[in-house]
Amino acid sequence: MLLTYRALRRRALAKTLRITTPHGIDESSFVPIGGIDQWVSVRGEDRSNPVILEIHGGPGASNLIHIPRTRAWERHFTIVRWDMRGAGKTFSAHGPSGQGELTLSRLYADALELTDHIRARLGVPKVLLLANSFGTVTGLRLARDHPERYSAYVGTDQNIIAGGRDSSAYDALLTRLRRSGRRKPLSRLTALGPDRTTWSPEEWSRYAKTVVTTDPLTYDTMKTVVVRSLWFSPLHTLRDLRAYLKGMTFSEQLGPQAMPLDEYAEGTAFDLPVFLFQGADDVLTPPAPARRFHDALTAPVKDFALIPDASHFASFRHPDHFLDLLLTRVRPVVTGEAGSVGAVGHGRR
Repeated sequence: MLLTYRALRRRALAKTLRITTPHGIDESSFVPIGGIDQWVSVRGEDRSNPVILEIHGGPGASNLIHIPRTRAWERHFTIVRWDMRGAGKTFSAHGPSGQGELTLSRLYADALELTDHIRARLGVPKVLLLANSFGTVTGLRLARDHPERYSAYVGTDQNIIAGGRDSSAYDALLTRLRRSGRRKPLSRLTALGPDRTTWSPEEWSRYAKTVVTTDPLTYDTMKTVVVRSLWFSPLHTLRDLRAYLKGMTFSEQLGPQAMPLDEYAEGTAFDLPVFLFQGADDVLTPPAPARRFHDALTAPVKDFALIPDASHFASFRHPDHFLDLLLTRVRPVVTGEAGSVGAVGHGRR
């Protein structure tokens, strides 16, 4: 019965994904990037709309599973979704031994190569960069370094890694564990200490999973949004689902690589608009560090917003609210359409 219901649900979702507009685009294929073929999806109802390049999180968590939830976005934007090396269909196609170098610098170079491919393929001078969760580690670097390629940067579930100076998420986790009487994970994480630069990939992953499972809102979002999207995705077979999860485990090695970074030392000056939209109750990437970074950065336009009733995965828990932010705050800036750009520049809450 479970598999029958899954099949019926997938079939219904597949119908909602059909793009039949005269000027629409729906292309999916492997593209040679960084020496290996990587899966790229391009979807939108009107090719004249602004182009978004998504940088997914995880690490290793492809955003393709969320296409049914974010279908409405495609009426207003052409969205490029990319399964990075180590993730999704790219991982499935090549297996662990065929992913090549898996480092943050390699993903950064891959993203630039894909950006130029998309600019040429769609005939646009710049694309809007949208990064979520762990993808914001790479996204922020791309935005800082290459304003000639990107019209603006939108970060959600934004990581702000400050050279180990901020331990607020770690401290909050210990408090939740003490209150709930969970002595074993409390002892284990206390022994680890807040210095994430010393953690192994396994320890980094265990910490993240503990954060998710000890916060009711985050855990509910994981079950009702992420797991449900994965299970019912019309774009993924059961074999794809197994590969998806294996890819996430394989990609855990990227986590500790990001921990020595310091966003403030790398620079708070941006030559393109910067938007940070954070879940108001995010316990994995708390809004306070993102807000402080927003306040410290300089950019032609900058804006910050909290998404209520949202922890991590805020854009996927409330895709309509997130789309409203894109349409009212971001799109007027990148298209030059009439809008309250002056108000945006002051960083509305």
